Formats: sequence, C-alpha cells, structure tokens
Amino acid sequence: MVLRVAGELARRISTKYGEQARRLHKHDHIATDNLGTPADPCYYRTMRLSNISILGVGLLGGSIGLSWRMAASNCRIIGYGHRRESLLKAVDMGAIDAFFDDPAQAVGEAQLVILCTPVGEFERILQAIAPALKPGAMVTDVGSTKRSVVAAAQRLLPASVHFVGSHPMAGSEKRGVEFARADFFANAACLITPTPQTDPAALEGVEGFWKELGMRIVRLSPAEHDRLLAEMSHLPHALAAALVTMQEAQGLALAGKGFLDTTRIAAGDGGIWRDILWDNRDNLRGAIQRLREELSQVEKMLEMQQGAALAQWLDAAALRRRELLERKLAEMNPD
Repeated sequence: MVLRVAGELARRISTKYGEQARRLHKHDHIATDNLGTPADPCYYRTMRLSNISILGVGLLGGSIGLSWRMAASNCRIIGYGHRRESLLKAVDMGAIDAFFDDPAQAVGEAQLVILCTPVGEFERILQAIAPALKPGAMVTDVGSTKRSVVAAAQRLLPASVHFVGSHPMAGSEKRGVEFARADFFANAACLITPTPQTDPAALEGVEGFWKELGMRIVRLSPAEHDRLLAEMSHLPHALAAALVTMQEAQGLALAGKGFLDTTRIAAGDGGIWRDILWDNRDNLRGAIQRLREELSQVEKMLEMQQGAALAQWLDAAALRRRELLERKLAEMNPD
C-alpha cells in the first residue's frame, strides 16, 4: 500500500524539467540590454528580484540564500531568526546580507518572502509580517504540510500580497546553517500547491524562483499534497522512530549498517517533526492504518507458513524499489 503511493508520487515528479531550469546559476552569461534586464526573452520573472527575505535561516533557509546568491548576485537577502550566533554565521557564509530578530522588520522591502521556520511557527509569522509586507509581495514556504499554511495565509495576509505554497523535496536529518549548501536543491522536485485563489503571476514567479535553484516543479492541491506526503514522508519518519524506540538495549548494541540506514531519518529534530506529524495527523492516522493492514498480511503469511507468498511479496517490493531508484537517477541526470 505504501509502495503504491510511492509510485504515484514518483510518476508525478518524473517529468523532465525544461531548458530554462537546466540553465542553473548561469545568469552571468545571459546578455542584457542597457537597463540591465535580460535580453533573452526566455527568462524567469524571479531574475528581476532585488530584495528577498528568508524567515528562518537554518539548513533550508541558508541553502536557499547560498543558492540564490549564485543565481542573482545583486539581490539583497535579508534573514530573520532567533539565534544571533547562527545569523552571524549565515552572514559570514554569504547566505544573507543582513538580519533582524523581528520578522516584520525583515520583510519591509521584500519582493519575495520565504517561510523557513518550523510549520508550527507559520501562523504566528504570517500574522506578524502581514502589516509590513509591500503590495504585490509574494510569500511562499518550505513546509512539509500545506493545508494549514495555505488556509492561514488566505486568512491573515492582505489581498495585495500573494501566497503560493511550496515544498522543496530536499532535506536532511542535520540541522543548522553550518550544513547549508549552494547545490542543496539541484535536480530535486519542488511541490507547488496552488488553489483557485492563487494569483497566476505570483504562481509563475514562485515556480520560477525554485527553477532557478535547479528544481523541478510538480503541482498538487494542498489536500493531495498532505495525503501523499503522509505516506511518503511522515509515516516513514514515525516508523523509523518506532523501530529505534522498540529495540532493547542489547539489540541496539548489535545494530549494523542496515539498521542505521533504515532509521537515519529518526535523527531529525523532534520539535520540528512533532509539528509536522501533528499538523497532518488525520492523514497520518490513515497511513498508519494502511501500514497495519500491510503488516497484517505479512503476519498472516508467517502464521499460515506461506513461504512462497512471502518471497513473492518481498520480490515485488524489491522490484518496485529498483524501478523507483532508476527513475530518481534519471531525474538527477537528465542529460
């Protein structure tokens, strides 16, 4: 059951991205007219951004800053965060130019604002920045759930500001700006979740921004996103945590590479993942039930001594994973 969802999402992100997205970080080679505007007619709206704000300068926020710095060296990047030491590190790395400890101050001149805080902070941040945003500003996010942030943005942001939900499918169990990389998003998928109320120009602008970071765009509704990610991302994290938690101390002492590989994501920040699992709890409960049904079939095979059926089940899973890996490798190497 979970593998079926993996295949569904993989098919959605398998479309090769276009020539524009393949021109990753090559702005310096594009001819410009005397106004400094790219003369090439096939350019993204985002190339004209002169000021963006990153709210939450950790692994993802820092990687956005580093990558966008390469794509648009003249764009001013303003950061927001709580830990001054991390923000100073981000400045030193070149991920941001300056920072504030008040989100409203950080967005005053921004044409694009990217929410990179934990999803549990989104509503508070949106409420804080709403009065400070310029008319026409675009707001997006990197959150692993979408229904709640889209609803909060529609409720809290002024009509002159345009929100487009985003979920870059790039991550790590590591946390902190010191792990940020300029190539963090290259060749990964970015899930975009427009609604009937989404401004078309803002949708184009936000998608263009992620394409300039080397990402491939997949559009989903907020509800479809949360349903698919419950089984593709949120359930695996809960399962990895459960596999670690259930072990006896003596068993953990014997753990080898296979166990460490299987449970790697359990090393993620507990507070961040609590917010994600809680925010998508209805879909996650359904995913847990479907996993339970899958495991009950395995239990039945063992009980009924159906060795051939068990081997067939395992072989089918192995084949699906090989096919998935082949697709992913093709996506990472489109040429």
